[in-house]
Amino acid sequence: MGEKKAAVFCVGNRLMLDEGVGPAVYDAVLHDYEVPENVRLFDVGCMSLDMLPYVESYDVIITVDAVDGTGDAPGTVYRFSPDAMARHSGAMASLHDLKLVDLFDAASLLGYEAEGYCLGMQVANMSPSEYAMDLTEPVRSALPLLVETLVAELHRRGFYLKKRPFASE
Repeated sequence: MGEKKAAVFCVGNRLMLDEGVGPAVYDAVLHDYEVPENVRLFDVGCMSLDMLPYVESYDVIITVDAVDGTGDAPGTVYRFSPDAMARHSGAMASLHDLKLVDLFDAASLLGYEAEGYCLGMQVANMSPSEYAMDLTEPVRSALPLLVETLVAELHRRGFYLKKRPFASE
């Protein structure tokens, strides 16, 4: 049994305003932190069954995604288990069709097992009228909190990311 490994799936579409919160976290973590070799970040776009082999390869999998329908203010950060948002279409629903729990269900059928967690942020605009590579102001302002939440979640599980000296505070 070797060193534990963690995967972080940053889910979202960079061209759809707040739906790109996952990729924005991906960029921020790689820019601001030294990521150890036993942690791998993925900018996955939309979650798909293509991620199935990673459930076999990693001990811990964290998904970072936009959520909608919570009734809370845009920029509100959430932490929940995969089945807390499973098969929901309202509050705590991921904006993407395949959820982490669906991936784990498929992996379980193949005999794979990993520990999974979801981090999400309530969006302000998930359906822009035009493509826009940006986040709305409330989501952009709260992005550091989501990044810190991810880093703390990894730390809690024994994966230590080190802040780069030049990283903005």
